[in-house]
Amino acid sequence: MSRTPPRRYWLTGASSGIGAALAEEILKTGAHLAVSSRQVAPLKVLSQRYPGQVLVVPGDLTNSQTVREIGQQISEDWGSLDSVILNAGTCEYVDARQFDASIIEHVVRTNLLATSYCIEAALPLLRNGIAPHLIGVASSVTYLPLPRAEAYGASKAGLRYLFESLRIDLADEGIEVTVVSPGFVDTPLTAKNDFPMPLSWPVGKAARHIFARLNERPLEIAFPALFMAALWPLSKLPSRLQLAIGKRMVRKPPPLRDPA
Repeated sequence: MSRTPPRRYWLTGASSGIGAALAEEILKTGAHLAVSSRQVAPLKVLSQRYPGQVLVVPGDLTNSQTVREIGQQISEDWGSLDSVILNAGTCEYVDARQFDASIIEHVVRTNLLATSYCIEAALPLLRNGIAPHLIGVASSVTYLPLPRAEAYGASKAGLRYLFESLRIDLADEGIEVTVVSPGFVDTPLTAKNDFPMPLSWPVGKAARHIFARLNERPLEIAFPALFMAALWPLSKLPSRLQLAIGKRMVRKPPPLRDPA
């Protein structure tokens, strides 16, 4: 009797935060996991802890050629992928009094363009996979505009639209698409925030929740439920009330720039 081969995953942003915790959840099932991140050391530690299960494919995902090379390496080593979790991203805040378009450019390149490069590399591999599943990590911030989140929110809103549109176009090929929309999660990225983060979840709890729900292949995984239940009605309020609520979450103002 033949054994079912281990499921093959590709996970980006795997060196820290939700990505690192998700990697642990995936590998505990005996699955094989290709891991990408700019930081190589954590990926190598993971491969040592789970010998034979981890394929280390590091690199800067904002470089389209690097991503093509990662896709080629996965293709040469495995030939296919069954699940792809595009989790890599960043967050920078905008000060409208000193609006800097380079912040928008950097965040959109990291969160949206890099994700599109990964999709380009992943789709041929998913087409050869078993019960293929494409997962993109967006954010609950797309439901309600928040102060200073112009760059992050715009990138994640674009990412949401990208995946939801792809869901329609890929349906005939049998590739299912899920969008993950976390609320606040305790990660190295959110540790830099200096505003209140209501109903924040520990990163391990968030990863366990995401991985458990992925088995159901929902259209979206949005959590925590209480946070989303509060956020969705707020998004329907008049703009003036949204502004009053959002001001409570404003970060401390940054120091003024030195004159050029």
